[in-house]
Amino acid sequence: MSQSRASQNTYLLVPILLIALLLSTAVIRGPNLVSLSGFGSAIIVSAPLILATFSLVALAVAGRGTVDLAVGPLLAFINVTIVKLNGLGIVTGPFGVILVALGIGVLYQLFFALIIIFVRVQPIIVALSGFLALTGINLVILPRPGGTAPDWMSSWGLGNTIFSPVLLIVLLAIAAWLLFTMTSFYTNLRLMGYDERAAYTSGVRINVVRIGAHVIAGLFVGLGAICYTALISSGDPTQGTTMTLTAVTALVLGGVSLSGGRGGVAGGLLGALNLFLIGYVLATFNFGSTQAFVTQLFYGLILVLSLLLTLLVPVIGRYLYFISPFAAFVVLGCVVLGIMLYVSTRDTYGVAAVASDALKTNPDVLTRYLLLPPQSGSGVALPDLSPLQKAVFGFAAILAVLTLTVRVVVSEAVSVRLGAFIYVFVSALILLLFLVVGEQSHAAGIAAAGQLVGITA
Repeated sequence: MSQSRASQNTYLLVPILLIALLLSTAVIRGPNLVSLSGFGSAIIVSAPLILATFSLVALAVAGRGTVDLAVGPLLAFINVTIVKLNGLGIVTGPFGVILVALGIGVLYQLFFALIIIFVRVQPIIVALSGFLALTGINLVILPRPGGTAPDWMSSWGLGNTIFSPVLLIVLLAIAAWLLFTMTSFYTNLRLMGYDERAAYTSGVRINVVRIGAHVIAGLFVGLGAICYTALISSGDPTQGTTMTLTAVTALVLGGVSLSGGRGGVAGGLLGALNLFLIGYVLATFNFGSTQAFVTQLFYGLILVLSLLLTLLVPVIGRYLYFISPFAAFVVLGCVVLGIMLYVSTRDTYGVAAVASDALKTNPDVLTRYLLLPPQSGSGVALPDLSPLQKAVFGFAAILAVLTLTVRVVVSEAVSVRLGAFIYVFVSALILLLFLVVGEQSHAAGIAAAGQLVGITA
């Protein structure tokens, strides 16, 4: 049972590995990210994309290839509607804005679901029609970017601290999805996505479950529109196309199956964060006037590569089922945390003479937090790491080795025959043993030669 569960979650290994690589690159290229304002801005900017991706996840799990291409224009429609109603003085308070945003999202998705169920039109046709219709309606409501968001939203989009109402919205959305996965409704939803005919014969009310999935998607779109309005503090009817492209890319990058039955909040969150980090990393390079085009190019390339990797997931899962995505996330998280700690403290705790003199002024604090600089001339072939940073990197390395060893032992213990990976693993250990013995012999030979030269002298 554990093997089956691990193989089902193998698709998370790709976004986990990618987010570790991108986050490390982003921290190195833009050290300002490692700060309260940096993390706060990242949360504000990525929140609309995260919630839009959650909306697509709810529909993709339902099956039939239901990918709502209108998620971007719908989010922009709610945005311009809030700004327009605020300008007219009709809806200005928090409860009114939240009610309008969630209500519009749910009503549109209900309309979407009823057309699919009763008119029996393919979901992709309905989604494309909604995309074109909402794009035009947005320009009618607000011909160009402008207007002002409600005054109480102005402090939401500052991004000068991590703890903000936008972070609370994202956390509540994640918690609600996790609670949703514990219900029988979610089980029926996944069963319907895997095989709708089998779900129907099992007694699942297909139409009710599909309508429920669309309602959940509408709630997530409404929350995303609120966060987007707080981010730009105005209305923008032109961002629908970009939001749809990035949300669909994040959906695929998160390992969510477009054919239905597989996907969750973890994949959607990782995919959205990866897309944000890609944009952040590309922004650290100076592409001049082609910056937007380069970003779109990378989004498209990543979308194609993600689709190819999705096709390879069943093949990869046969050989990597013993690797837990959670364990991989913990190990890579420790590595990235060590890199972030090093980048954020290398200027403060350097080994320059001036910095060393400054550090000696408060030895108690330094000793307490193990942030003393390493001794110069120690001969260690590592960057200038503090003891705390070395401990983080060492703990990550030990945890990785132990995790890999335990997983291999457990997986091979229940298998009938030894897999190819165990042979590679044992061969690597033997080669490592030969390397260590050779190095020790070489060091002993050098020491003996030195003593012989000393005696002859």
